[in-house]
Amino acid sequence: MVAMSGSVAERERSAAPGGTDLLTVGVEEEFLLVDPHTGTAVPAVDLVMEQVPAELRGQVEREFQTSQIEIGSPPGLELSSIRHSLGVLRAALADAAEAAGVLVLAIGTGPVDGPIPPVVDKPRFDRMIERYRLLVPGPGNNGMHVHVGIPDPDTGVQILNHVRPWLPILQAVTANSPFAKGEDTGYASWRSVEWERWPSVAPTPWLESHEHYERLIRQLIASGVMLDEGMLYWYARLSAKYPTVEIRIGDVCPSVDDAVLVAALVRALVATALTDIADGRPALRTDHHLLVAAHWRVAHDGLEGEGVDPIDGELRPAWELLEKLVERVRPELDRHGDLATVNDLLGALRRHGSGAARQRAVFGRTGRIIDVVEDVARQTRG
Repeated sequence: MVAMSGSVAERERSAAPGGTDLLTVGVEEEFLLVDPHTGTAVPAVDLVMEQVPAELRGQVEREFQTSQIEIGSPPGLELSSIRHSLGVLRAALADAAEAAGVLVLAIGTGPVDGPIPPVVDKPRFDRMIERYRLLVPGPGNNGMHVHVGIPDPDTGVQILNHVRPWLPILQAVTANSPFAKGEDTGYASWRSVEWERWPSVAPTPWLESHEHYERLIRQLIASGVMLDEGMLYWYARLSAKYPTVEIRIGDVCPSVDDAVLVAALVRALVATALTDIADGRPALRTDHHLLVAAHWRVAHDGLEGEGVDPIDGELRPAWELLEKLVERVRPELDRHGDLATVNDLLGALRRHGSGAARQRAVFGRTGRIIDVVEDVARQTRG
């Protein structure tokens, strides 16, 4: 995650300024750098970083591969501030990429075949390659992570238990990587399939306490599955750096509007969990294997297909499950002042389809992957 200034970090540590109990939210987004003529991923991160305006460099970072770059919004209370930050950062990144002779794409993974760009020269990444060898997932695996401020780690662990059944439907909303090696993979989120090659990627398990959470981390590191806590790639976790829960199930969203929608839903889901905890309502203890199935199903179908209902395990249209989630978190959307915005963004999502559906629509019209690349670049800049 992009480093926070001391003042921003202090904002995350408090419930919120002014005595309110509204929750802060922040967004990280990872992007792919590609050749504008072929759409092939290119190892251009250093060239692009040189072109980023100096005043924004604290919010832009290298990622795992040299074909990737990451931005992070400062945490805030207002969706409008998240929208503004992401819009400014995406536009600046698009300009910097073009100045470096490449395009920046908000896309889950590279849609065009080509050499796999090398990993960024960093000791930790070198150790990861030495340990895990060929697990590097293609030309670049690009996700979206949403951080929501929490009061303390013990409460955070309870929140993880409450939100875990609902994360597959949020994953469906973000599905944005149907193509790989120039072909339709048959999945709405091929990134999810590639990502699961890493041994520590999984739904968050049921956790008995914060001590249980920390003990699992120690045991997983000792097993060799992870090098350190940063490799805890559960779909929801406590941030190792900040007083937040971090939801990390999604492909990077194609547009700022999509990202703002997901951020609002994640914050409302966490806030709903806090209300349930305060009122003594237990979390839904969904079986781990059913969650694995639910995440696979939405990776395959996306928002336009079917998903697994977290209540009864039955298959239902993904949009129906999304509507059920929105209804569940509606009071917190309203309390945070996000309800009207979310309703507008849901309407736009229904009209335009998910990122995966948009990519397939372009390819269906032209039959050319490069047209998909150009359309994603246009949405990325926004």
